[in-house]
Amino acid sequence: MSVQVNRLRRWYQSGLLCIGDAAHAMSPVGGVGINLAIQDAVAAANALAHPLLKSKVESRHLRAVQRRREPPIRIIHGLQSLAHRRVVAPAVGSDGIPSPPTPVKALLRSGIVRDLLARIIAFGIWPVHVRS
Repeated sequence: MSVQVNRLRRWYQSGLLCIGDAAHAMSPVGGVGINLAIQDAVAAANALAHPLLKSKVESRHLRAVQRRREPPIRIIHGLQSLAHRRVVAPAVGSDGIPSPPTPVKALLRSGIVRDLLARIIAFGIWPVHVRS
């Protein structure tokens, strides 16, 4: 399977905003793609609801969505790339049963690290909430 971790330089143009996989392809590592896509949608709704009601959506509104969402996407991409290099590639390339390297196993046994990773996977780096 070919896995790509990439993103558009610019997620918008007049009349168009790309979010989720259209803006940033995620690796299946961590299973965070759908969470990030939903967070993108919530950020877009927060930024665009008022301008849409007035029929006055401008590029600055679309840009605001990218500015809000791009930093956490970059962080998750970095973590996924690290996981691919340090965990997935060595495990898949070995002759035995795939297993994370010993240092990774030790980190995951730590309650703090395990809980932090679970929180990042569940809620993201920069959680987004719907504004009413």
